[in-house]
Formats: sequence, C-alpha cells, structure tokens
Amino acid sequence: MSAHRTAEISRSTSESSIELRLDLDGTGVADIDTSVPFFDHLLTAFAKHSLTDLTVRAHGDTDIDVHHTVEDTGIVLGQAIRAALGDKSGISRYGDALVPLDEALAQAVVDISGRPYLVHTGEPAGFEYHLIGGHFTGSMVRHVFEAISFNAALTVHVTVLGGRDPHHIAEAEFKAFARAFRQAKALDPLVSGIPSTKGAL
Repeated sequence: MSAHRTAEISRSTSESSIELRLDLDGTGVADIDTSVPFFDHLLTAFAKHSLTDLTVRAHGDTDIDVHHTVEDTGIVLGQAIRAALGDKSGISRYGDALVPLDEALAQAVVDISGRPYLVHTGEPAGFEYHLIGGHFTGSMVRHVFEAISFNAALTVHVTVLGGRDPHHIAEAEFKAFARAFRQAKALDPLVSGIPSTKGAL
C-alpha cells in the first residue's frame, strides 16, 4: 500500500475551537474529546467501524448549547475526509451497510461523488426533540450528517428502518454510515485511476 491518506485540520471561531487528525488507512483507533460526551461516543463508533484513525480535540460555548461545537466538528471532519481522499484514484467509491443495534435498524449508502447531497429519513416522530444523555438533541444527528456530507463532498443516504430507543437509533445511524464509508473509501486493486466516466470526482 502507498502512504496513508491523512489530514490534519484546525478551525477556530468565536463559538468553538477544533483540532482534528485522521488517517483513512488506519485501524479504527479513536482519541476523542469534544466536551460533548454522547457525540464523543458517536465519533468513536464512526472511527472504529470505518477503520479510520481519528483524533479530535474540540471545545466551545457548550454552556449555551452543544450545537456550535457539534456542527463545527462535523464541518472539520468533512473537510479532513475530503483532503485525505486526494484525487480519489483507486477507491471503490460506493458503499452500503445495514446495521442493527438491538431494536434499531439503520441503512446508509455512501458515494464519494464530489457532489454533496444528503437524504436522511425514517427517524420516528419526536426524535429530533429528545435529549440523549441529557445534552445531545436528536436533531443534531441529521445536522452532523449534513456537515460531513457537504464538506467532504459525499452523496449520503441514511434511512432509519426501525427503532424505539433514541440512543440506539442514533448509534445505528452512525455505525451504518461508518460501515458504508469504509467500503467506499477502500482502495480496490481492480480499479485503475479515478472510478468515474468523467475522469474526476
């Protein structure tokens, strides 16, 4: 294998400060501290199941709301993914996964397309208002997928097929996304160049 596909990005605003490093060719080692415990849990699951080594240090105005810190971390994660992918030569490009977590079931499909798009459906009514762990609003799940998809230039479809417990639903979504991304970013020895008839992604 050639050199690992890595990126390191920092972002600082009046609302948050983010430092993030990733290695797309890692083994899933995570060192996450965003000051938002449930988000740490979701990012750790993403790293583990996508086989992406991920280090995140983030803090912000969580005394007001976790929104800014979570959103800005998603933005930086997306930017780092896009940078680490480079010209996307030799990748599989597409991935899909169906992941259960007890009663919850989520499906994700990822296309490393260069065209940012998110379709996110199926979360039960009221999920967006639920405080998971007492601090992480369910609405943030979609918001993070938006931030990652648009900044990494991915086409992502996430569908919740079933579920009752908000923690299980959110975690199943992130694990499904991770497993689909793992397939899509994988280097395929049968792929020559960039997997697009356009010649660019």
